[in-house]
Amino acid sequence: MNQPNALRERSENEASRLPPLLARAEHLAGTVLLGDHGRRRAGLGDDFWQYRPAQSGDSRRMIDHRRSARGDQQFVREREWQIAQSVMFWVDQGASMRFASHDNLPTKADRARLLVLATAIVLVRGGERVGLTGTALPPRRGNPQILRLAEAFSKDAPQDYAAPEHRAMIPHARAVFISDFLGDMAEVELALTKAADRGVRGVVLQVLDPSEELFPFRGRTIFESVGGTLRHETLKAGDLRDRYLDRLAERKERLAQLCRTTGWHLGLHHTGDSAQSALLWLYRALDRGTA
Repeated sequence: MNQPNALRERSENEASRLPPLLARAEHLAGTVLLGDHGRRRAGLGDDFWQYRPAQSGDSRRMIDHRRSARGDQQFVREREWQIAQSVMFWVDQGASMRFASHDNLPTKADRARLLVLATAIVLVRGGERVGLTGTALPPRRGNPQILRLAEAFSKDAPQDYAAPEHRAMIPHARAVFISDFLGDMAEVELALTKAADRGVRGVVLQVLDPSEELFPFRGRTIFESVGGTLRHETLKAGDLRDRYLDRLAERKERLAQLCRTTGWHLGLHHTGDSAQSALLWLYRALDRGTA
């Protein structure tokens, strides 16, 4: 079995353990999946959904005078949103993502791709459009799009740290960025700021190997980037631990502040933890982004 198909099969197996995101009413803040008949959510469609009492901030032209004439209270006629939401993904393909500290752990790239494809599969089953940021793979519906995503994720980037792709972001869409976020934070800030300027909200998931959190190194150690461009040898690796952990904490806080500023949800996943828990968190975070 070739790599894209194998990756897709594993992702489908992971996704099959959970019902579609939009079908899980208890997690959807009032949204119910109705397939091609639209998402039961107030929006820009033409079909009538429900009446609701008028609220402060509603314009006078929103008032349904015929319904309001039946009593003393004014009502607004809400319509169903029939336009499927587009969800765009960016997964770090850089060499740093191909790191695993132990043979029994997946690489960060393997886990990130698995989570994105599993998320995409569930969204497609719920009638959503999925694709990549940038111009290579615009959001589309249907199962063939899953294979296109798997094929895109089978190609690694040559650089140690890849910059987030922020071109062609669809206004008011949703997005998912997954990376270890150990590269240039200025590029991340640029991408999320540009996305926020276009009304795009989404989810940032930082994926780290357990050793990157614990720094379990002692004595003589050679640190070398996966891409081979960086190398550092020390005789006292333990002496670097506190400085490393402080810098990692500073980086996490910078990422958290950026997400707070732009209105994105931030999560952290370790490759030693269950992929299922990360998948469920992604679904819930995407749902919160539509409320």
